[in-house]
Amino acid sequence: MAIRKPILALILSLVIACSLIALIQLEKNSSLNISQSLTTASNLSSNSGFTLWTLPAFSNQPTFEGVVKVVQPSLLTNSTRTEVYEFIVANPGIQFRGICTGLGIAIGTTEFHLGVLKKAGLISFVRDGKYKRFFATKRFSAKEIKLISLLRHKTTREILEIIAAEKTVSHCKLASDLSISSQGLTWQMNRLREEGVIQETREGIRVHYTLNAGDIQALPELLCLIK
Repeated sequence: MAIRKPILALILSLVIACSLIALIQLEKNSSLNISQSLTTASNLSSNSGFTLWTLPAFSNQPTFEGVVKVVQPSLLTNSTRTEVYEFIVANPGIQFRGICTGLGIAIGTTEFHLGVLKKAGLISFVRDGKYKRFFATKRFSAKEIKLISLLRHKTTREILEIIAAEKTVSHCKLASDLSISSQGLTWQMNRLREEGVIQETREGIRVHYTLNAGDIQALPELLCLIK
């Protein structure tokens, strides 16, 4: 019995020693694999043109300084973003919901890509009441943007089409052609007059409307864009 105890102690020591050696070897192999993976990732990053996310060293206070964002070679390499941009080019003055519906994409996705395009200076927008109307940058003058925004309203577009076709039209005839009340037409015409798009002349109690000379030439082309 006295002999067995030293033998058991020796066997136990050998088992512990073998376990420690195996653990040390396993840690060395893991470190080597991690190093090789990082080297491979670095090579892929340099060859593909993308910059990988790198995490900062940890300290007592959390920090995100030194984080390198993924940068794409071009803003329009994303297919959805390209669709959004091309849709705005083809539909100047389109509003936000029109983009979502026209392309069949979610609100959040549309907001994200519009934000990227706006920040890059590829698109701009103007306020039209509660709407934002989007335009490709530097494609239209301020006057053309104003006219396009007005033409996006169905009744306003019909009013301007009639005046452009007839050159001069009376208030009564215009209301009749549009099938709206005289008061409703007055509200519409006051807005157009304030925008500087139409001119109003009076002959007694009769009121006639004409387009401003500067808008007559631009209107047909802009109407084609809207339709």
